[in-house]
Amino acid sequence: MDHQFGKINGFAIDKGIHIAYGAKYNGVIELTSLNFPKRAQFHVKDVPEHKVGDWADHLRGAVMMLSEKYPLRIGLCGVIEGSLPIGGLSSSAAVIIAFLSGLCRVNGIRLEPIEIIMMAKATENRYVGVSCGKLDQFCEVLSKKDHMLYLDTKDDSFTLIPTSENMKPYQFAVFFSGLERSLAVSKYNVRVDECKASAFALMAYAGMDYGKYEDTRLRDVPYEVFEKYGHKLPDIWRLRAQHYYGEVRRAEEGAEAWKRGDLDTYGRLCFESGKSSIEFYQSGSDELKTLYEIMRRTDGIYGGRFSGAGFKGCCMALIDPAFSEKIRDEVEREYLKIYPALEGKYSFHLCRSADGVKL
Repeated sequence: MDHQFGKINGFAIDKGIHIAYGAKYNGVIELTSLNFPKRAQFHVKDVPEHKVGDWADHLRGAVMMLSEKYPLRIGLCGVIEGSLPIGGLSSSAAVIIAFLSGLCRVNGIRLEPIEIIMMAKATENRYVGVSCGKLDQFCEVLSKKDHMLYLDTKDDSFTLIPTSENMKPYQFAVFFSGLERSLAVSKYNVRVDECKASAFALMAYAGMDYGKYEDTRLRDVPYEVFEKYGHKLPDIWRLRAQHYYGEVRRAEEGAEAWKRGDLDTYGRLCFESGKSSIEFYQSGSDELKTLYEIMRRTDGIYGGRFSGAGFKGCCMALIDPAFSEKIRDEVEREYLKIYPALEGKYSFHLCRSADGVKL
């Protein structure tokens, strides 16, 4: 719940976005994607004011955000590709960060980590039109191999918690449902507004000072206020708030469990998070809910949930590597038994934790 300034646990994984690039001294951006049709081509000083509606909007928005602070003269040509399916795995943030990193290098610009994080977030918020928080960007820039990122998105304070020597072996499994998604046209933005509405109403009931609606977050509302006035909220707003407060508690307990090396507790918290996403946040397509239920009953999976907002896309799980082949076969068999039309689109990927962006 980063968009409500909550606390989060996160990792980077060893699969993602790769870009091979070189400088174009005429200022033109010319980039080909191996995952999407249509080559991106535009000048750094001639970015359309509004999004076009294709994958290259992430590049156009990034140029616009960067040029607000730094003069751009040199363009970039290259090829970009993703090593995981597009849909629910922070892929848009990864595209922006990879592209920004290259564009900064050819222009001799050195961004601090927090600058590239906030610039990538602004690209999605202000240009692409997605009301996302900053979890994805923080994970992709600041993560460290064999560490968990514990982040407070209100003040951007964070800790990298190392994997304990006492912890059981683990890897990350990614289960791609076969359904791609676009946050901008999903119910993601609606959920963000419902959370803000819940916070705004709770502050009014409690007689708290509040400012503009767009600046209101559930983090501004103590849990005690929700306990006292939550029953007055419309059901939908109450459920969204219930999910938020539960996620903050699970992030706090998860960080402590990770410090102890208690992977069983951490996995249970992940499953609880997934259940809350379904029941209280009411996200998740039928396909993702099916994957979640299959994960819950599959041996060797410590815990898991939707990746990201849960509208199409992927599920992710922490698994015992000794069970990886069995998990791959069982989940695929059970899932395709229910959704046979997704054979050839559904996929399984085994990943490890990794460092953030590297040039």
